[in-house]
This record gives sequence, C-alpha cells and structure tokens, in this order.
Amino acid sequence: MKIYTATGDRGRTSLFSGERIAKDDIRIEAYGAVDELNAAVGALMAVVPEAAQQKDLLSQLAHIQSDLFRVGAWLATTPDSPSTAHLVPMTADNWQRLESQIDAMQTELETLNSFILPGGHLSAGWAHMARAVCRRAERRAVALVDAKSGNLDNILIYLNRLSDYFFVMARYCNHLAGVPEIQWHE
Repeated sequence: MKIYTATGDRGRTSLFSGERIAKDDIRIEAYGAVDELNAAVGALMAVVPEAAQQKDLLSQLAHIQSDLFRVGAWLATTPDSPSTAHLVPMTADNWQRLESQIDAMQTELETLNSFILPGGHLSAGWAHMARAVCRRAERRAVALVDAKSGNLDNILIYLNRLSDYFFVMARYCNHLAGVPEIQWHE
C-alpha cells in the first residue's frame, strides 16, 4: 500500500465523515494539535525513568494515546454526521481517570509553593512539552466548538485535565529521578 495518495496536493483533505475541506480549517488545526500531542506523548514514553516504568506510568500513557486517537476522530468528524455512530464517546470516566492518576502522583510530591520552570530530567522536559502542546490542542478545540457548534464538552474537560496530568507528571518524573525542580525567581 502506498502512503502517498496525492489527494491533498492542492491544500484540501478529507474528514472522517467524508467532507473535503481546506488543510487550514479550524477542524484540521484542532485534530492536528491533538496529533502533535500524541507524538509528544510517544516521545515522553521513550524517556520515562525506570522508576516511573515500575509505577505503571507507561500503561497510563498508552491509555492516553488511545484516548487521543478517539479525541482526534471526534474532531475530524462533522457534528450530526452519520459517521459519529462509529465513534466511541468520550465520557466523564475518561477525565475522572486522569484526576485519580493526578491525585495518586501528588501523594508522593512536596507541596508546590512557587512557580517552576519546565525542565529537570529529560522525561520531565517531555512531560512539560506535552502539557504545552495539550494546552494548544485545548485552545484549538475551543475555537472549533465556538466556530462549528459541535458538542465536545467531555473532550474539552478531558484536554483540560490532561494538561494538569502532564504538569504533575513532570514533577513526578523529576521526583522519581531524584532531580530537583527548577524554581522560578524573578
């Protein structure tokens, strides 16, 4: 099977629901940002400390990657399209799972009393990168909801919680690797 189709050579692409739209459409921007986030999660998975692997973080991240494919599918589908019948809904269970994982990591962390700068262990740097990309994906999803009237409430909540998850995970990876956090001083 060839990977190239030449169908996008003129700046248009197909949605999951079949419509052809411009590659700079807000819908493409939204699911493109989610795709970038998924790639950042993959990079993070490649560098998590051994101690984090023992704490089931790789399994959590693999689950997040699966969730992100589901989010991307919803963003790549026109609301009220018959194609939505083939999609698995995002529910409160998705973001509540993230809340539980955040709470579990925080039990091992010191209380945060100042702003911290992204960095420390390589895995923490990638977790911060995932957090920043996640925030962008969230902004694009909000713009899509505002422009196209799609009902993506659980997706917006999920992306909001996910950025919190990556912030806490960055701190947690530094903790597990024994690397101090970089405090911001003005």
